[in-house]
Amino acid sequence: MKILLSALAEKLGLEFSGEDFEIVGVNTLEKAGPDELSFLVNPKYAPQMEKTRAGCVLTSGSYVGKTERTLLSSNVYMDLARVVDLFAEVQGCFEGVSELAYIHPDATVDESVTVYPFVFVGAQAHIGAGTVLFSGSYVGEKTVIGCDCIVYPNAVVMGGLELGDNVILQPGAVLGGDGYGFAQTAAGHMKIPQIGNVVVEDNVEIGSNSAIDRAALDTTRIGMGTKIDNLVQVGHNVEIGQHCLVIGQVGIGGSTKIGNGVVLAGQVGVADNAQIGDGAMVGAQSGVSGNVEPGSKLAGSPVMPAGTFLKAAGVCLPKLPELFKRVKKLEKELESLRSSRSGGDFYE
Repeated sequence: MKILLSALAEKLGLEFSGEDFEIVGVNTLEKAGPDELSFLVNPKYAPQMEKTRAGCVLTSGSYVGKTERTLLSSNVYMDLARVVDLFAEVQGCFEGVSELAYIHPDATVDESVTVYPFVFVGAQAHIGAGTVLFSGSYVGEKTVIGCDCIVYPNAVVMGGLELGDNVILQPGAVLGGDGYGFAQTAAGHMKIPQIGNVVVEDNVEIGSNSAIDRAALDTTRIGMGTKIDNLVQVGHNVEIGQHCLVIGQVGIGGSTKIGNGVVLAGQVGVADNAQIGDGAMVGAQSGVSGNVEPGSKLAGSPVMPAGTFLKAAGVCLPKLPELFKRVKKLEKELESLRSSRSGGDFYE
């Protein structure tokens, strides 16, 4: 794709400075060439503005004039996403419905749906307009997938599930596998059938190899606009609110309720039946075992206020080896005093 800077600015509703020129791609400040657009958000990379070969830089007002051409934005990350979307190549090269796919005669598939070879669509499933099912994907019986969804290779949507519009399932995502439910008996672990479903609302994205378990009896729900990273485990009957961010390797125990706008950083563990309030943020590798108040910023395992954790981890922990030596020294001195006292040489 090629586009004039002036045309790009008009399309995005932005202003630009410098002479007009033709853009053929987007790249980093370090790697961009003279016919590419780059961007600057983090001041950490500001020194690269002086060395960049980029033909134009998308940035905020304080950096205008630092390069020959500037595309001015009040929200650089958002406008960068819009620019990259223009240049991004669409995945896939197939249209229509492959003869090598299996679609049950009782399934309803809109005529605009793309179905790649080796897709399975079960009985009474419904696939909405504009949806794309890539090779190896599985759609179970009575599952409903909305419009303009993308189900990438080897993603699994088990039977009886509901997906809204504009849902993206990255390769290998699994929705609707059985929740982890077993009864303890004298003969061992007896499986408890998981007969609930999973509901994924509009504009949700679920990363590669993530698993969203089917509810035991009711519904596991992922709220509108929520983005789930790769390798995330969501247990049965979990409810995640709208516009949450769940980062890689997070594990969420069964029946946990998570509010709107919550951020769970990488490798956060959440115990069963926890409740996390709206707008809460939990730092990486933290452990949540109870309820979290709305708007909280927490870190550590078990979690504590993020400021307290940073002080403990950044200030106290590095001093523990020296503190240990001092304590051992004081113990020896105390023992020496006790010995002296018992020998009659210590006077009060």
